[in-house]
Amino acid sequence: MTITNFTRPSTIQEGDTIGILSTARAIEQEELLKAKKHLNEKGFNVIYGATIGAKHHQFAGDDELRLNDLQTMIDTPEVDAIICARGGYGTARLLEQINWSNFKENPKWIMGYSDITALHNALSQMGIMSLHGIMPINIKDDESKQALDKALAIMCGQSSFSLDLQSHKLNHSAPARGILTGGNLSMLYSLRGTKYDFESRQRILFIEDLDEYLYHIDRMMVNFKLSHILTNISALVVGGMTDMNDNTIAYGYTAEEIIESHMEEDIPLFFNAPFGHFPGNHPLVCGAQGNISNENNQWRLNYKL
Repeated sequence: MTITNFTRPSTIQEGDTIGILSTARAIEQEELLKAKKHLNEKGFNVIYGATIGAKHHQFAGDDELRLNDLQTMIDTPEVDAIICARGGYGTARLLEQINWSNFKENPKWIMGYSDITALHNALSQMGIMSLHGIMPINIKDDESKQALDKALAIMCGQSSFSLDLQSHKLNHSAPARGILTGGNLSMLYSLRGTKYDFESRQRILFIEDLDEYLYHIDRMMVNFKLSHILTNISALVVGGMTDMNDNTIAYGYTAEEIIESHMEEDIPLFFNAPFGHFPGNHPLVCGAQGNISNENNQWRLNYKL
């Protein structure tokens, strides 16, 4: 069944508590100080989960600790919103064990990107909005703080948002409507064929990635093409394809050229959108109603919650 009406999580306000945890890679409190200070200055209480400072190989504690930490924050009424501290790898390992029953009754905002795409996919299956946005590990300068402020505005009740879509020689510029869905390309690909796969019909799909080999970008896009995802979607919006890798024998195409080569001309396509692994990571709400249009010679993605 295709979900078309998503539930917006509860609005937060000054004085509320934001929980910070890591469902993926290990992180120390010292790496979160700037984010915590900024959130405090905005009037929010901040608590850390048990995963902050924990370490099990690469992970922020073993699977049981990370699962229990997330479950506790999901189930604790005094935690009004959850922000994932960082990505890396490990979130998908938890999906089958998460108990969402309390969350479904009282959904709260969960924010993150990259590896946190696994949670966005799970929440989309339940018809609950979530926030693809900057994480505390990224809060280092004014630009990243502004990105966090934009995300906080959404959590505090702002009901509409927009981002300018840049000109690019490979764009297929055309209007489109659909529900926003997506996140990290590698994570979306890794969940294909599972119950956490994403819906493509009537969707504006947005993707970004970091530190991938160019041939692997092609492999993932071939999968999307063979699965008819690239013809089912209303549009594809591509954010940062950051720090791509190549083999000794060059693949011969950029990430953008690879993506465009698999797209039909009649599917709107936009590159260099302002989200991804960089300080100005613009927030996007998974499950929001999106509209791409040209406003005074500027292509723009507007979305409403």
